[in-house]
Amino acid sequence: MGDKLLSPFCFCILLLLFIACQKEKSKPQSITYRGPLEEAENIEVLYSEAGQLKVKVKTAKQIKLPSEDKFFPKKVFVDFYAPTGQVTTTLESDSGRYEYRTGLYFVKGNVKVVNTQKQERLFTDELTWNPHTQKVYTEKKVVIESQTTGERINGVGLDANQDFTQYSIRKPTGFFNAPAGFSSN
Repeated sequence: MGDKLLSPFCFCILLLLFIACQKEKSKPQSITYRGPLEEAENIEVLYSEAGQLKVKVKTAKQIKLPSEDKFFPKKVFVDFYAPTGQVTTTLESDSGRYEYRTGLYFVKGNVKVVNTQKQERLFTDELTWNPHTQKVYTEKKVVIESQTTGERINGVGLDANQDFTQYSIRKPTGFFNAPAGFSSN
C-alpha cells in the first residue's frame, strides 16, 4: 500500500517541479510600423472657394505619413487662378510637403514663380504657402525679374499674396529704376 500512495505523491511533486522549471514563453513583440500610410502617383489637388477654382497642385508622387503629413518627393507644379478662371501665376519646385498640424505647404529646391499678369519671375530656394490666409512667404534669398524691363530685384525674405500680384521683400538689395521725379536728398 505504501507504493500506491508514494507513486501519485511523487508524480504530483515531479509535475510541480516540471511546471516551475519551464521558462515562461515570451509573447511576440509587436513592431510599430513607421513607414508611409499610403503612396499615390499622378496627384492633382484642386482648391476652390465659393465654387471658384483658386489653386491647382500637381505632382508625380505623394507619400502620406502616419502623422497625416504629406511629402511630395518629385517636382511640384501649382497654378493660381483669377476669378475669371484664367491662370495668373504658376509655381514650380523640386519637391514639397504638407504639414497637417499647421495646415502649411512648403516647396523647396529651385522654386520658380511666374506671374503672367505682371510679367515677373521669382526665384528662391524655399517658399511656404498658407492656404487659410492665402499668403506666401520665405526667409530665404529671393530674386525677382521683370520680363518687360529686365529689372532685377534681390533680397532676403518675402511676403506675398498667393497669386503674387502683391509682394514685399523684407531686405531688398540691388539696383532699381527710380520713378520719374524721384530725388535722393
